[in-house]
Amino acid sequence: MPLSTQKCIPCEVGGVPLTADEIKLYTREVPTWQVAEDAKKISHTFSFPDFKQAMVFVNKVAEVAEAEGHHPDFHIHYNEVRLELWTHEVGGLSTNDFVLAAKIDLLK
Repeated sequence: MPLSTQKCIPCEVGGVPLTADEIKLYTREVPTWQVAEDAKKISHTFSFPDFKQAMVFVNKVAEVAEAEGHHPDFHIHYNEVRLELWTHEVGGLSTNDFVLAAKIDLLK
C-alpha cells in the first residue's frame, strides 16, 4: 500500500525508531526528501515563485498535518519552505514521518 494512502498512527513515548534498512525502504517512495546524517530526521525544501504561494502551500501542509496528528517543523524564507519531519516520541524517524512526507508531496 503506498505511503500516501496510509494514516499516521499514534506513537508511544519510548518507542523504537526505524532501522537504517526501514529508512532506505521508505525513502524510495519519497526520494526528494533528505535523510539527516544521524538518520533522525527527514527534510525537504520546496521553492515557489513568491511568498504568497509559499504561504498557500504552508497552509495546505498544516491542514494535512493536523488531520494526520503529525506535525512538521516549518522553516520559511520568502519563497522557500523547508520542512523537517521526525517523531519526538521515538527520538528519531517513524513510519508516520514518511506517510506525512508522501502526503505533502501530493500537495505541490
